[in-house]
Amino acid sequence: MQVILLERIAKLGQMGETVKVRDGFARNYLLPQGKALRANEANKKRFEAERATLEARNLERKSEAQTVADALSGKSFIVVRSAGETGQLYGSVAARDVVEILGAEGFNIGRNQVELNTPIKAIGIHQVTLHLHAEVELSVELNVARSAEEAERQAKGESLTSADAIYGVDEDALRPEDFFDPDADMDEGDDA
Repeated sequence: MQVILLERIAKLGQMGETVKVRDGFARNYLLPQGKALRANEANKKRFEAERATLEARNLERKSEAQTVADALSGKSFIVVRSAGETGQLYGSVAARDVVEILGAEGFNIGRNQVELNTPIKAIGIHQVTLHLHAEVELSVELNVARSAEEAERQAKGESLTSADAIYGVDEDALRPEDFFDPDADMDEGDDA
């Protein structure tokens, strides 16, 4: 199906271009979302008549997105989750969680604006890309840790995926003598 784009769409085209897309993509996404019009003579004339208004609206949306991007750039957010000793989370951090975290800080971001191909399933510092507008994209840092103290330690560059890092115990230095007394005699009742 041929459509006229009413806004820039990544990997598809710029505003005003006539592009060929699959029928389902046009019917289910582009047309209902108001991102495109069917390419026919009446719609081409309608687009040319409304072009200035559409460009002004697009510029306004871009400037709003740029304002939010400027406020978010360079920010790091701490996410506290339960995790095992190896750093594996018992749950995960998905796009929905990123939206909630940003919302708690006062940023109104939609779930479809968060680019997270797979959920975060391990503690550590992760970069998450946000698409605020077709032309405005930024990356924020999520510090996923078991506690706020661990998040501070992670931010300083410390790895928290070993017992030494978590408990202050050097796993390689442990010996059996540390746990068992080799000189202890077995009780007479324990000679099974």
